[in-house]
Amino acid sequence: MSIDKRNCEGYIDPTAYEALSLIEKEERAIRAFRPIVYICSPYAGDIDRNIKAARNYSRFAVDKGYIPIAPHLLFPQFLNDADPDERELGLFFGNALMSKCSEVWVFGSNITAGMTAEIKRARWKNYRLRYFTKNLEEVQDVCNH
Repeated sequence: MSIDKRNCEGYIDPTAYEALSLIEKEERAIRAFRPIVYICSPYAGDIDRNIKAARNYSRFAVDKGYIPIAPHLLFPQFLNDADPDERELGLFFGNALMSKCSEVWVFGSNITAGMTAEIKRARWKNYRLRYFTKNLEEVQDVCNH
């Protein structure tokens, strides 16, 4: 967007130009800042469906102006979730990433064992938790998982 120093009548208007320039600068700064959010959703069970859902949840976060971190989309690409030691390592890595996030977003009503551990850690560390349905509607934490 280009701000013109002249008003609609063609006269130079430094006050309006300065105000509009400041607004444009603030809007650019807001667009440049995106908080990081941790995506907490099922992986175990129907893995293909759960991966597709986690991708959808991550896209939802992007569309809302956030940077999503979904460890269960990343780590199973090179760690074996069926191997208990590698699963523990993946959970450890996820916890490290969670500490860099401004919020933890929990999706769906099916809370798996891995999600329970993530939610417990988020509460213990006093991270902000937000809950969403699988249809991307935000809900209050009424059952206090």
